[in-house]
Amino acid sequence: MTYDLSHLPVSVRPQAFDSAEDRIRQIHTAHWVGYPRADLFLEHFERLFRHPARTRMPCALLYGDSGIGKTMILEKFARAHRPIYDDKLGQEVRPVLLAQMPSGPDERRLYASLLTEIGAPFHTAERIATLETLTHVLLQRLRVRLVVIDEVHNLLAGSQREQRRALNVLKTLANILQAVVVAVGTGDALLAIQTDAQVARRFEPLELPRWRESDAFRAFVASLLKAMPLRKPSAITDRDGIRLLLRKTDGITAQVCAIIAQSAEIAIVNGAESIDLGLLQHVSDRQHLQPH
Repeated sequence: MTYDLSHLPVSVRPQAFDSAEDRIRQIHTAHWVGYPRADLFLEHFERLFRHPARTRMPCALLYGDSGIGKTMILEKFARAHRPIYDDKLGQEVRPVLLAQMPSGPDERRLYASLLTEIGAPFHTAERIATLETLTHVLLQRLRVRLVVIDEVHNLLAGSQREQRRALNVLKTLANILQAVVVAVGTGDALLAIQTDAQVARRFEPLELPRWRESDAFRAFVASLLKAMPLRKPSAITDRDGIRLLLRKTDGITAQVCAIIAQSAEIAIVNGAESIDLGLLQHVSDRQHLQPH
């Protein structure tokens, strides 16, 4: 049987002829789907990345609901600035460093998180001052220009003293490295940053809001569908399909992606090769009933 695959980008069309198993694997493989709102943030982080080095570097806080796509945006940015080997220096240069605020936000664990990310040997029993110096020396040697600290809302799990000290670590990193620090987290991250007035002034708040009914969301869903190696086009970007997705996902990006991916898998298994409103309703109802 021949198929009109004009609904798929040229790069995806060959995958439509793969086995069902391979196509289902492709559907559930994480891949970047660009959209204008994400592009705006990527452009903003690129401007920060290119900012001339100085003691008081501009920093940012990217916040929004869990699953809205914050981490994926920063991971995309990091892939555009991968580590390279500098022949002149005879060592690796890592322009962007991704790390995570530990669940127990104290200085020692935060330094340990940073050192672990760069694969540096250290002893957890070392004095905090030693870990601090080691972190600064190694990150300077790697020429880190932008540090991403994810899960910053974990700060609220600590005492006020722990919060202040962890925030001071972020501020000192920016000063010593003359690098940009981007904090990432939920809405609670904004509260955590605001517990220190000095830090709050340094970190520009950037909200990634939930999706609403709009041409932008319709375009995002259309882009997701183009990444699905289905042999027939799916008609779910009309008003009914868009409103159903928003109603069932509350505008959370991860849930939108999950519903479309699960629908695409079923469409391959049952031979329909496309997603219609009925299938979308079935999958979204089933996902809505699952415990979170």
